[in-house]
Amino acid sequence: MLEGYFPILLFILVGLAIGVVPLSAGWVLSTLLGHNRPDSEKLSPYECGFEAFEDARMKFDVRYYLVAILFILFDLEIAFLFPWAITLREIGPFGFWAMMVFLGILVIGFIYEWKKGALEWD
Repeated sequence: MLEGYFPILLFILVGLAIGVVPLSAGWVLSTLLGHNRPDSEKLSPYECGFEAFEDARMKFDVRYYLVAILFILFDLEIAFLFPWAITLREIGPFGFWAMMVFLGILVIGFIYEWKKGALEWD
């Protein structure tokens, strides 16, 4: 009865080994061979090549998130276009017009965002 679970157990053990063995080997090698010589330059906070100038917990403008959501929306549109273009001959006119309705809705949304100024960055 438990013989059916052996491949699952083997899969879990191999997955753990692939994750744990390199981490353990790196820790052991850095402990044995690594040199611990901290200095002020190594211990300083580093942010894009210059010192941090504000608190890391500062509030972001909501437009940042709006642009990110818009990017994801139009990125997903492209993700739907590739399979549609490949199977266009098989799906026929119904599939073509269904995609045109989908693209039309997205174009209407894009025009709405444009008119509202969501794409403007001050």
